[in-house]
Amino acid sequence: MQETLHALGGLLLKALPTFLLVILLHFYLKRVFFRPLDKVLREREEATEGARKTAEASLAAASKKAAEYEQAIRAARGEIYREQEETRRKWRQEQASTLEEARLETGDMIRQAKSQLATEAAEARQALAAESDRLAGEIVESILKGRAN
Repeated sequence: MQETLHALGGLLLKALPTFLLVILLHFYLKRVFFRPLDKVLREREEATEGARKTAEASLAAASKKAAEYEQAIRAARGEIYREQEETRRKWRQEQASTLEEARLETGDMIRQAKSQLATEAAEARQALAAESDRLAGEIVESILKGRAN
């Protein structure tokens, strides 16, 4: 057993420089390679996260602007619809007043026509009465002349 321990001690003694070299390599790589790599990865992560936050903020601002734009469009449409309805109401009022004026004018024309027709009918009756009296006189005269002959 003594030999085995002695052989094992010799092996450990030979492996000690390799072990120390691996430990030195570990610290060297940690300092020279992994720290700068961690630093670059952290910076990349921060830049990516910063860009993501900036993009989210931009997206939120764009969404807000789009909502404001939609609200402005809705308000403008509402205003246009209100103006159109107001214009239609004015047109209906103008049309109703024009129609009423036409009715009144037509009523006046009908009254004037009736009055004129009544006047002409009265004149025609007088003319017919006078003509019938004259014709009656002529008929009586002609009958009397015919009987006298």
